[in-house]
Order: sequence, then C-alpha cells, then structure tokens
Amino acid sequence: MAANDASTVINIRADIPTKQFHAQPLDPNFGRNEVMSYNTVTGELSQLSAVFTMKNTGGSIDASLQDGPAALTNGTDSIPLTISMGTVVLDGTPKEVAADAESNPGLQKTLVIKAAKPSDTQTGLYNAVATVIFDNVPRTVTP
Repeated sequence: MAANDASTVINIRADIPTKQFHAQPLDPNFGRNEVMSYNTVTGELSQLSAVFTMKNTGGSIDASLQDGPAALTNGTDSIPLTISMGTVVLDGTPKEVAADAESNPGLQKTLVIKAAKPSDTQTGLYNAVATVIFDNVPRTVTP
C-alpha cells in the first residue's frame, strides 16, 4: 500500500548589491507586470513610479534607456513613454542622475514613467519593455 505524498516548490531569490556601486528599486517586485490604468474620464494612462536606492563610492552615476525612447505598442501603433530619474529625462544617451558627492554615501531617487495621452483611435492592448542602464562613472583624478 502506497502512502500519500505532498510537496511544495519554494523559489527563493536574494539580490545583494556591492558596497561600492548599486542602483536598484526599493520594491524588489517593481518592473514585474506593471499596469498603466486607463482613466475613462481624462483619457489618460496612470503613471508608474518607484524609489531607487543608488550608490557609487568611486564617482557618479549615469543612466540611459538601452534601446532609446520607450513606447507602448500594439504591434502597429505606439504611445510614447517618458522615463525620468529624478529630474532627468532618460533617452539612449547616458546622462548623470547622481553626482559624485551625492552618490558616494548613497541616495534615493524616484523613477517615473509617464505615457503620452492616447488618441481616440488608440484602443486595445498595448505593451512595452524598457531597460534602464545605470553606469558606474569613475571619478576623474587630475594630476
């Protein structure tokens, strides 16, 4: 006679940044299945935001979008997205988002994603994948 068995699969993940350089969201689930809700009164999509903790003990931090400007798309049509870190709007060119002096002890900045207002003909399911690249910019030493 066979005994009844039961099992549970538990997936565990830990992401431990280095003490010298890191840039990551405080919410470890940010970026997984985010939803921009459509407001039927204003005709606009809700914005997304997340606080990032950042540190670079050896210089400043630049950020850029891996594939240039981001957009929601349905395969044939697109809605532009504006992605900013603090007050810096990101595109395909690296831009400083944390100066050397502020990044050395560590800081927090908010990443915000806003969509342009969809036109009346833009309906259906739209998706986007945006990759933000954070660069460790070494401090320049002058002789």
